[in-house]
Amino acid sequence: MKKGFVREIFLAAACGCVVLAFSTPVYADLTDVETALLKRDYIGAQKLAEDVLAAHPQNSTGQKAQYYLGLSQLEQAKYKEALESFGKVSQDHLDPPLRDRLSLGTFDAYYLLEEYEKAEAALQGYLQGSKPQALSLVYLKLAKANLKLARWDRATEYLQKIVRSFPNSLEVPAARLLLEEKHYFAVQAGAFQERRLAESLVDELKQKQEYAYIVETLDQQNKKFYRVRVGQLAMLKDARDLKFRLAKLGYPAQIYP
Repeated sequence: MKKGFVREIFLAAACGCVVLAFSTPVYADLTDVETALLKRDYIGAQKLAEDVLAAHPQNSTGQKAQYYLGLSQLEQAKYKEALESFGKVSQDHLDPPLRDRLSLGTFDAYYLLEEYEKAEAALQGYLQGSKPQALSLVYLKLAKANLKLARWDRATEYLQKIVRSFPNSLEVPAARLLLEEKHYFAVQAGAFQERRLAESLVDELKQKQEYAYIVETLDQQNKKFYRVRVGQLAMLKDARDLKFRLAKLGYPAQIYP
């Protein structure tokens, strides 16, 4: 049922001269929220989740609505608001699938805020308390956080666990790609399927006195990409400074690994 839908009940007197109208608001339900999320209507999903939460502030339905509220905020890049919403989900009697998703959502919010220590701690604490259903995904996220923290050996251990213990998981291609990454930070300024376009961007960046080069990679469908990267930096802080500089020049800068 959609928010705002009103069921009207009319009672008429026997003489037909008096009509009383009673309006009962019917709130959205979790199915409405999930549908909006699947459609990537994150603003609508947030409003619907708030509606469900207002109707069910304490029970399990409200707990799920609170999680969906945080998820919709996360997808809108409202990372701090998402963390606040996730933090309001009570851990008491929480079913395992929702606990998994809540922990992963909390990690993502911290990670996107570039608070990598807190991101890793969120998943480490979760691993100590239970066994996630999507363990390979947890390992991949932990690997990514440790790469950002320049903990190369620890990240490598997680990536190797994925390849070795979960060979058929969806995370294997990403893990293999990250295992091929060198142990330094770089900023990617573009990715192309045609080498000539990548070479053109490299020349452009070199004219701006930037150390640019091409890295060849394969995606999950075995399509070759020519990725243009700048710098080979030991410190994340230096990579962030470089990313900011390239972004100001108009490049879609992204730190790797």
